[in-house]
Amino acid sequence: MNIFNRLLGNIINVAAKAISVILDIIIAAVEIIVNLALSLGRGLYGLLTMGGCLIFFVLGPFAIPLLFNPFIFLLVMVVVVIPILGTKFVSFLKYIKYVFTEYLFDRADNLIHGRRVKYEHFSDYGERYRRMEWERQRKEEERRRQEQQRQWEEQFRRWYEYQQSYQGGYQQGQGGYTGHSFVDPSIEFKHKYEESCDILGVSYNADKYQIKLAYRKKAKEYHPDLNKAPNATRIFQQINEAYEFLSDENIERYRNLN
Repeated sequence: MNIFNRLLGNIINVAAKAISVILDIIIAAVEIIVNLALSLGRGLYGLLTMGGCLIFFVLGPFAIPLLFNPFIFLLVMVVVVIPILGTKFVSFLKYIKYVFTEYLFDRADNLIHGRRVKYEHFSDYGERYRRMEWERQRKEEERRRQEQQRQWEEQFRRWYEYQQSYQGGYQQGQGGYTGHSFVDPSIEFKHKYEESCDILGVSYNADKYQIKLAYRKKAKEYHPDLNKAPNATRIFQQINEAYEFLSDENIERYRNLN
């Protein structure tokens, strides 16, 4: 019986490895297609911004049939639809790969070594994958927030140093400051802060608890899993970016600037 279990476990283990390799190849292929479509889209956008729109203006009424040309229609489908559907398909394939392979590897390990499986039900692996993805996204958002905060700190630090050097130059009778000039980041910061407050629907003097409450309400309303509106994903991303910007440090900085 033990020999049969080990044999079956090895077969399952090999099958899991084969599935993993096949899915990796498919995922890599789809990502290449998506990247090519994105590159093509960026190229077409650059062409249009460099004067490509004048073609339609010059052609006048003849430009309308051109828009319905099968080749043009196919090109638009490639640069618009493929990146959207391809990205979702890649995410789905990564989910399938993790769930199936982890399930099979667990069962193979149980049969070969007699170790206890991590989860009894197949759906539990999917739930674990979602928790891992959520944690990964949370860490990425935190990293992005810290990087954004570091950039603002650097801008304000350079501005303050510039002001001190500029004033010091006049005090020494130099008649002006000849070093590098820096733009006051306060205006841009205030605009970004107030825009973020508008997105969350809070007043500019809201505290962190009011901001967190508004964020949770908005995030729940526009979460792509709950809201099926075409622009829900874009709005949800804007909500997250606004909440990231309205950190404790930036709340304090905004109050000090007013």
